[in-house]
Amino acid sequence: MSETERKIGQPVNQKPELKTAIPGPKSKALIERESKVVAPGLQRFAQMAGIVVKKGRGSALTDVDGNTFLDVIGGIGVNGLGHSHPRYVKALQDQVAELSVGSFTSEPRVELLERIAEHRPAPGVFRTQLYSGGAEAVESALRLAKCYTGKYEFVSFWGGFHGKTMGVLSLMGSDFKEKLGPMVPGSHIAPYAYCYRCPLKATYPTCGIGCAELARKQIKANTSGAIAAFIVEPMQGSAGNIIPPKEFLGAVRSMADEFGALMIADEMITGFGRTGKFWGIEHSGVKPDMVTIGKQFGGGVPVSGLIVRDEIANAQPWAKPSGSSSSYGGNPLVSAAGAMALRIIDEEGLVENSRKMGEHLLKRLQAMVDEYPFIGEVRGEGLFLAVEFVRDKTSREAISKTVTHWIFDECVKRGLLTMSYEPKFRLQPAMSIDSQTLDNVVGILKEVFDLLKQNRMWEKNA
Repeated sequence: MSETERKIGQPVNQKPELKTAIPGPKSKALIERESKVVAPGLQRFAQMAGIVVKKGRGSALTDVDGNTFLDVIGGIGVNGLGHSHPRYVKALQDQVAELSVGSFTSEPRVELLERIAEHRPAPGVFRTQLYSGGAEAVESALRLAKCYTGKYEFVSFWGGFHGKTMGVLSLMGSDFKEKLGPMVPGSHIAPYAYCYRCPLKATYPTCGIGCAELARKQIKANTSGAIAAFIVEPMQGSAGNIIPPKEFLGAVRSMADEFGALMIADEMITGFGRTGKFWGIEHSGVKPDMVTIGKQFGGGVPVSGLIVRDEIANAQPWAKPSGSSSSYGGNPLVSAAGAMALRIIDEEGLVENSRKMGEHLLKRLQAMVDEYPFIGEVRGEGLFLAVEFVRDKTSREAISKTVTHWIFDECVKRGLLTMSYEPKFRLQPAMSIDSQTLDNVVGILKEVFDLLKQNRMWEKNA
């Protein structure tokens, strides 16, 4: 099927259209008003762009000044369907007119749970509890692991991100948690397979996945042996869209079995087709015991969940009435949103589109590695991609934030919203995007990269 014949209910060949200076006068005025009442700490890209959005469709956002931008940020993995998919909009309009809140069983919730069960990530893993945010779902997974195993320690990985509440914050594999201690006792963080920046300075595949053996030794030495669960992202999002060798997740599964622990796959970002398969874990063939889900299966409405094996779900006291529930989880409105999102993903072939468009974008980006001295690596699975910006390809030293912020600003000026403000430049556009729109994105990136190469600004170290 050609792209012109595809059944995806979103526009194709979208392009930016700029009518004012960026940011425009209306955006400036509204941000000035908001700055007087909003608390600090908003998303960095939103603050840096300085625009006030009004509407969106597909892979484009329009601000209050009438400027239209191409969006490859995608709500950081939330915007799987594309903005304002008409079928999704209709489903929410219909449901909000009938009922929005409450924990009673509803037809939309039954449909949502059944649709999730149809795509179970592993044999027997189909029991789902619903929540409102990612950290809430992961915290529930940790509680359930304790209830089921009777143990209390957890292992996560360098670069891992599972939320910002206290339990999962303690398992965060970055310096984000500095000054936020003390951390929850029993939290252990082991090396992850980040091959471009290997902690052992080894090279795959001759390394024999040495990072996994290092992790095993560290866990053996640092824990008391009471590990309830290993929690791992099949591919790490916040760390820079890191894609480990397939053998690494198998090694994590083996370690979990060795220590008598459960394996939790955190699929908040990688689930529902983002990586070109329905689940990120599918790329490895590993079977987890629990899977945490969120972001794009809500289509924009805050909804998350935990999928578990039947026997695990019955662990006490997690399984007692109100023992694992959430006030917002699974209400009629979010259930209708989730059910329609999954229907669209299935019926419009967004998993396959993610795979095909990801291959297309990856090929275009990989061609840049030899062309630009500041691109060290390009990687991706499906529409889960990254570019490593470096000052030197041999040392792999990252370019400075001054340069990445310049790249971001230059993209915005040309009508492209990206996450290029970090040396690990993440791209996760809507799974409904088409190749022409992606080519328009690449065209803007090349224009900015050509200018960067010409002025040699990438060499700056401050």
